[in-house]
Amino acid sequence: MFVQTEITPNPNSLKFLPGKKVSNSGPYEITKKDDIQNELVRNILSINGVEGVFLGTDFISVNKKDLIKWDEIKHIVISLINDFYSEGKEFVIDKNLDEQNSNLNEIEQKIVKILDQKIRPAVAKDGGDIKFKEFKDGIVKVQLQGSCSGCPSSTMTLKQGVQNLLCHYLPEVKEVVAI
Repeated sequence: MFVQTEITPNPNSLKFLPGKKVSNSGPYEITKKDDIQNELVRNILSINGVEGVFLGTDFISVNKKDLIKWDEIKHIVISLINDFYSEGKEFVIDKNLDEQNSNLNEIEQKIVKILDQKIRPAVAKDGGDIKFKEFKDGIVKVQLQGSCSGCPSSTMTLKQGVQNLLCHYLPEVKEVVAI
């Protein structure tokens, strides 16, 4: 198996493409190894300098501390991914472990639909995700995950991309902020 890597706009995040299914249930972010029992994710989070793992449909984004160089850990991550899939495993996560947006009002449902259809696919290409958290008094609160978390360009993306798009489609939206 050949695991490819892609750089992301975040210099402290790298996207690993195993050429196989990663998540069968949508995006999922893990920052503490005690929060998950998955062997691969726990092993990656055990690498010195790794701060988080984000699982997409067909990729794994790994976030590292600024002081650690990719040359020091990239080969370890690739080796762990290879070992995991060589054991015959078909995917990393099979069930949705994250919370669902339930009991949303009409405007919140529209916000989530726009995020899902127009923004999340573009953010996923960069190894990240955006999740709706709250809408109150014209302000949409979102959570940036994966490569987007801590990315130097995420503020510009949030304001010029996400905010402009939501304000265009939904006049009720005045501002978008990351939490």
